[in-house]
Amino acid sequence: MKRRNFILNSILTGTAIGFLPEGFSKNFNKTKSPVRSDFILEEITIDELQSKMTSGELTSRKITELYLQRISEIDKAGYQLNAVIELNPDALAIADELDQERKAGKTRSKMHGIPVLIKDNIDTADQMQTTAGSVALAGHKAQKDAGLVSRLRASGAVILGKTNLSEWANFRSSRSSSGWSSRGGQTLNPYVLDRSPCGSSSGSGTAVAANLCAVAIGTETDGSISCPSSINGIVGIKPTVGLVSRSGIIPISKSQDTAGPMARTVTDAAILLTAIAGDDPRDPTTSILKSKKIPDYTQFLDADFLKGKRIGYDPSVKRHELVDKAFNTAIGQLKTAGAKLVPVAFDKQNDKLGDAEYLVLQYEFKDGLNHYLKTADASVKSLADVIKFNNDHEESAMPWFRQEILIACEAKGNLKSKEYTDAITKMATGKKFLTDLMNKNNLDALCITANGASWNIDLVNGDAFTGYGGYSFAAKTGYPSVTVPLGMVNGLPVGICFFGRSLDEGRLIGLAYAYEQISKNRKKPEFVKTIRYSS
Repeated sequence: MKRRNFILNSILTGTAIGFLPEGFSKNFNKTKSPVRSDFILEEITIDELQSKMTSGELTSRKITELYLQRISEIDKAGYQLNAVIELNPDALAIADELDQERKAGKTRSKMHGIPVLIKDNIDTADQMQTTAGSVALAGHKAQKDAGLVSRLRASGAVILGKTNLSEWANFRSSRSSSGWSSRGGQTLNPYVLDRSPCGSSSGSGTAVAANLCAVAIGTETDGSISCPSSINGIVGIKPTVGLVSRSGIIPISKSQDTAGPMARTVTDAAILLTAIAGDDPRDPTTSILKSKKIPDYTQFLDADFLKGKRIGYDPSVKRHELVDKAFNTAIGQLKTAGAKLVPVAFDKQNDKLGDAEYLVLQYEFKDGLNHYLKTADASVKSLADVIKFNNDHEESAMPWFRQEILIACEAKGNLKSKEYTDAITKMATGKKFLTDLMNKNNLDALCITANGASWNIDLVNGDAFTGYGGYSFAAKTGYPSVTVPLGMVNGLPVGICFFGRSLDEGRLIGLAYAYEQISKNRKKPEFVKTIRYSS
């Protein structure tokens, strides 16, 4: 998760990304010759892949081979993005089986034969490890698929590999670098290579943006799908807590954790969400879905969906001047498309929940991780064991920053502690506030800039967030959000976030899709080395 104002005051202040002194001009230096322009799967959609497999032009095996080659050329040997932490040695065999099914006249779903990358805090019962990026869990192989992985396999998806992440989902140190893990190293941003990919689903965000896969799965506690989606110029859906099973996912918070799709288009994200949503007896939170039928979320893909919709926004929110300009353009586009934009105040209320949220996460991380590790086939069996391992292996486990968040969590009591229950009570006020705000103003959704543009990677001092995430209120309440490209700030993507009521993913997908169709803000990355100013 992306740490908030309760950890870093600098999150609130931001930096002047994109400002050019008068008389200066931008000069983008590239690391080497441009990326091959003949990659036949570049920016391809799931529907296009399905069409090519139906016609026989491509097979799942061929598509899988092409992505494996792309990962080898771009992620490893070429630009060393470090987005993919491990490849699935069974991927081609899985693709072959799915091709045989297709030849026999069977296709399981729109995901049949589609390669997908999975974040490395999600269990897969195969030859791959599940480590949360930590060398303390190196060698750990799950005995059972995570709930969402079971659904992916049933849908006919090809599990291509696992993506790097901010170690322990960015919940280890207050000065960690997003996208860095002791197992996988530093993930880079494919737009400007010395800029942060944001986290913790940094590998998934970078991989999708750089066309290393068709789609990917990320996880979010507060910002870990939304921020890397915004900063990598892609679409991310952070579902309602309980829509997608968390069983088999290394936890931070039972109150806020969820997994969700990351894709280049809203359509692809909707297809992937349809595949992974559903109840699971291993995750009691999914009981909210009992007696509810999971829809095909592609039914909400209507270019006219914005007509007559009421969308709230907070006019007091100011980011970087170029981000604000892009957001104002979006407001105009939404109005032109027939939406009613309603000024409301919610940003300050979100900020009031920061301290309570951090307490909840500390208690729930300790409790959840201890339960996960207790039955895991790993040498560490508790949070205390992880802390000791890191201390005993400082050179490999903590070469850049420490583990003060882990230590703070270990010092907390159990979930019956008054400090925890009081914090839970405080967090409930946020959910009530948002619900009341939307009902009072008859709103279909709220929207806000996701965050500022990316900052420079700094392994010594850690992240310098450019304004805390606008998506954070949805995360704190467990409500859904959809992040879509908003535009570019001096070669760096920024996103807009739509969020709303519990289990209202369909409406948000419709709004995001209609906005996507009128804005067309997705730009493929150019793998620029750095942003340099010259006269």
